[in-house]
Amino acid sequence: MKNIQLTAMAASVALLLTACGGSGTKASAGGLPQLGAASGATLGNCADLVNKINFANTTITGANAIAAGALTVAGKPVPAHCQVTGQMYKRTSAVDGKSYAIGFEMRLPNNWNGRFFYQANGGVDGSVVTATGPVGGGGPLDNALNMGFAVISSDAGHSPATPFFGTDPQARLDYGYQAVGKLTPMAKYIIETAYGKKPDRSYIGGCSNGGRHTMVAAARYGDQYDGFLVGNPGYRLPLAAIANIAGAKTYNTLATTPGDLSTGFTQAERTLVSNAVLAKCDALDGAADGLVQNTQACQAAFDLNRDVPTCGGSRDGTCLSAAQKTAIGGLFAGATTASGTKIYSSFPYDAGLATGGWASWKFNAPLALDSGAVGLIWEAPPEDPATFNGPNFALTGDLATMLTKVAATNATFTESALSFMLPPNPSDLSTLKNRGAKIMVYHGTSDPIFSSDDTTAWYNALRTNNGGDASNFARFFAVPGMNHCAGGPTADQFDMLTPLVNWVEQGKAPDSVQASVRGVGNAGGVNTDLPASWSASRTRPLCPYPKAAKYKGSGNIEDAANFTCE
Repeated sequence: MKNIQLTAMAASVALLLTACGGSGTKASAGGLPQLGAASGATLGNCADLVNKINFANTTITGANAIAAGALTVAGKPVPAHCQVTGQMYKRTSAVDGKSYAIGFEMRLPNNWNGRFFYQANGGVDGSVVTATGPVGGGGPLDNALNMGFAVISSDAGHSPATPFFGTDPQARLDYGYQAVGKLTPMAKYIIETAYGKKPDRSYIGGCSNGGRHTMVAAARYGDQYDGFLVGNPGYRLPLAAIANIAGAKTYNTLATTPGDLSTGFTQAERTLVSNAVLAKCDALDGAADGLVQNTQACQAAFDLNRDVPTCGGSRDGTCLSAAQKTAIGGLFAGATTASGTKIYSSFPYDAGLATGGWASWKFNAPLALDSGAVGLIWEAPPEDPATFNGPNFALTGDLATMLTKVAATNATFTESALSFMLPPNPSDLSTLKNRGAKIMVYHGTSDPIFSSDDTTAWYNALRTNNGGDASNFARFFAVPGMNHCAGGPTADQFDMLTPLVNWVEQGKAPDSVQASVRGVGNAGGVNTDLPASWSASRTRPLCPYPKAAKYKGSGNIEDAANFTCE
């Protein structure tokens, strides 16, 4: 009888913890733990935190009260909060003699919702941008800070935002994954110091390299976060960058103006291909609306050689030359080295090729961004910073050598870029899964730098590793027509943080996420890539893969309510 009473008491305590939020869990309908909801608290004196915070290897440089409305999101005032600034692990490099530290800021709402958000930033990091917490997509109408989260942002261990930090091996490791590992417990300590309790629920999210940071965290720090929001992830970033350099070499051989890569695949020619894709694929979802909803079916329906005219004479924007079809078709199939080794991933044919954003990533980034990242941050040893020339490196460097060097180590650089940049075992997320955490991923199908095909392949591997279905803890949403994190002919304004919280804390799995276009008058900023024929307030459902949006057959095609995920 005594054992029965103790068991009943334990069960009652568990139910009470779940009902009251905090760290309580219970079994969900899918057999995984169901985490309880967060409960909030009120911030004490902001200025006092300078002296109260005492964490190893951390220096607090300021604690400033920020009045309501000093920050705005989509024209709306962000509530009053406290900005805490500081540095971790300040040091002088024994390799390059430069000063390094992990710079950060935290923003702590006066009225806190009990949640922590790690803002994973993009590019090569290198600056502490305002800690607001992204919710996904372009022109967001809200952010985590405004919702009441405590948010941290960092420079990932170096400043400024240039690739020259790659000469220091520890700075490489901090950029790759260790900054997240070091900042996370420190941030949770600051929250406990500020509010008298630890965060009940912790989230991490970002797009591009921020998406990579988040996927790495899902693999390495699955015990530290309850929700992971991954946008357009460059989770194999060194390989994607080398593939983009391969693209630069290809477009340079096709260029009619030497040195101007864009003349290798002009805007008129890109519009031609986009329109040809739409002609074959637009109506596959039941509505001719300028969006390819079923990307997978489109790749089977569209053929570059068959569906785009071949030039009989000079290129004039109404055709592609035979050389262009061979070369560009090869890039979409997946760039290779001279010996035929595939570097990264295929890219899907889609309707967003004609935009300025697509062109910038394909024609400018390989020379100005990818070259420096490959040569200085990821190669072991790095190129000589004193003589490094990005365009020359990209256009004359050997692709196979780049691949070899980003996989290499030496006595100074003991961890390769393919180790410190990529998530280990990305299809095994059992740690986060088994504790009830969730991951939501989105990716624009017209992303020119990180391929949605690569993310699709990752998700399929995750499904395979989970008996063919990972939807009870991980869901992937393609964003038709969206370029890199935003823009393109697309409905790119959406909030994935709210459904992620609802999934983590209430067990409400997201069967779709509504997205809107950013037309004239949009509070988040107008998307100038939108076709003039679209309604300025068009909405669409984003569907969890392998489902795609399909028109129901009646009703206004500008309204998401008339589409279903099938």
